[in-house]
Amino acid sequence: MPYQRYVAIGDSQTEGLNDGAEKTGYRGWADRLAEILATHHPDFRYANLAVRGRLTAQISTEQAEAALALNPDLITVMAGMNDLVRPGFDATAVAADLEAMLKALTTSGATVVTFTFPDVAKIAPLARHLRPKVIDFNDRIRVMADRHGATLVDTFHQPITTDPRLWSDDRIHATPLGHARIAAAVAAALKVPGADPSWADPLPPLPPMPIWRRAGVELAWAGAFLGPWILRRIQGRSSGDGRTAKRPEMQPVNSASLR
Repeated sequence: MPYQRYVAIGDSQTEGLNDGAEKTGYRGWADRLAEILATHHPDFRYANLAVRGRLTAQISTEQAEAALALNPDLITVMAGMNDLVRPGFDATAVAADLEAMLKALTTSGATVVTFTFPDVAKIAPLARHLRPKVIDFNDRIRVMADRHGATLVDTFHQPITTDPRLWSDDRIHATPLGHARIAAAVAAALKVPGADPSWADPLPPLPPMPIWRRAGVELAWAGAFLGPWILRRIQGRSSGDGRTAKRPEMQPVNSASLR
């Protein structure tokens, strides 16, 4: 394996929220990917600079340069969804921030991995008005990834990425199973020995849910998660206020270092 020094940058998904717990620490797909890569190189090192709530411009300003300073040969960048869900989302401006970041990172000579986003309308039907924005932004990501030679994990057209079992109750963060699938998808895209496309295999079918129960589930989700999220936006607060990266330095990978 050519990868010896891996840095992950991004927001809460890369930080690993809901794959673990706040008190004991989060694992997440990037930690899981690091564990996979570490089995192929005895001197493997890993840093995770992601911080929940960060917008693309913040990731570019706060994390990209710091990532390059660690001299990585592999960088993953998952960014844009926090921008997209906010009122006043400017796709052109956010795409420009992401592209500038991808250009700088790929120019360093590191292998860079980035992602499209799954179909939000199938994950959270009450947010289906965001679907056209997701489709447009994904198209922009595909173009910039191709332009700069970044490896793309294209999730939108994979049915498994909208399976509810891959998403936590908040429908924002992956479950441990979801994080495991993301890690496997990146490993497959990088052609890591032993990785294969099985990350996209479907799970056994779920039993059908009556319409009345689906409606109740949606209302409960809106009250428990959508409402508080809107309130934070109105108050100008972020889940990442006052937080820093969980793993700011390159370290060997073992069970203790990932907690």
